[in-house]
Amino acid sequence: MAEQLYQRDVYGQALLELGRKDKNVVVLDADLSCSTKTCFFAKEFPGRFFNFGVAEQNMMAAAAGLASCGKTVFVSTFAVFASGRAWDQVRTSISYNNFNVKIVATHAGITVGPDGASHQALEDIALMRVLPNMNIIVPCDGPQTADAVYAAANNPGPFYIRLGRPKITTIENKAGFELGKAQTLTSGNDVAIIACGVMTSEALLAVKSLAQKGIKARLINMHTIRPLDNEIILKSARETKLIVVCEEHNVVGGLASAVQEVVSENFPKKVICLGIRNRFGQSGEPAELLKEYNLTGQDIEKAVLSGLS
Repeated sequence: MAEQLYQRDVYGQALLELGRKDKNVVVLDADLSCSTKTCFFAKEFPGRFFNFGVAEQNMMAAAAGLASCGKTVFVSTFAVFASGRAWDQVRTSISYNNFNVKIVATHAGITVGPDGASHQALEDIALMRVLPNMNIIVPCDGPQTADAVYAAANNPGPFYIRLGRPKITTIENKAGFELGKAQTLTSGNDVAIIACGVMTSEALLAVKSLAQKGIKARLINMHTIRPLDNEIILKSARETKLIVVCEEHNVVGGLASAVQEVVSENFPKKVICLGIRNRFGQSGEPAELLKEYNLTGQDIEKAVLSGLS
């Protein structure tokens, strides 16, 4: 059985490795270090860790200041606060100046669970995607989280890395991680399923079920939302009958919108979008919420069958 890992734990360990190798790395958090797992870094490098309390806007402004002095800054809090509450500081202080700040936001999407709508970021990719200079990565599992953190550290400029709260199944046999280059996990020319984050493992369940019905699905793990892999999207548009996009995010402004923009401008093709539609989140267990918002493997399979009929 495939291993399940908390992306947050992997992030915390990756930060430790970076901190040991590079004394220029500093970490900021907003009184949530035990949840974001920046506490690992804080324990070993207290002189390079700064807790700003419940003051996310101040934290982002300070991150920009540290980056202006040549530091590689990792800053963490829950996604709903990193993207929404501190958006002006992210926009004007970090993104506008193209500073070397890596925002690693945890507890994104409806799989936050019982904390409910106030803590479930369903708009964060859209808010970050509209900003010039901002790179966006949504890793599909634990190992890819480490890949994302190292990629952010090794590439200049601002990054937004989106992580979830629960354990996520590790997807095996992935190709090596490359910023801006999606991974093709399964091959097929009947339908292309493009997913990111936790939805990648749900899409893999759909692919296996569809195969039993004689439908060959191409599954693409679009781990990088920006820079987007336009080439793999257009290749799928040309070679398959249908594109289905799956994301644990509002269908407006996120991965679905990005794919639709590329397809409509270059090679028009039917695109079905599975995501949050004109709703906020609510309290519930992660599995219950995925079912309520039609984001399970069964929902993906149903969308494919409907689109091909």
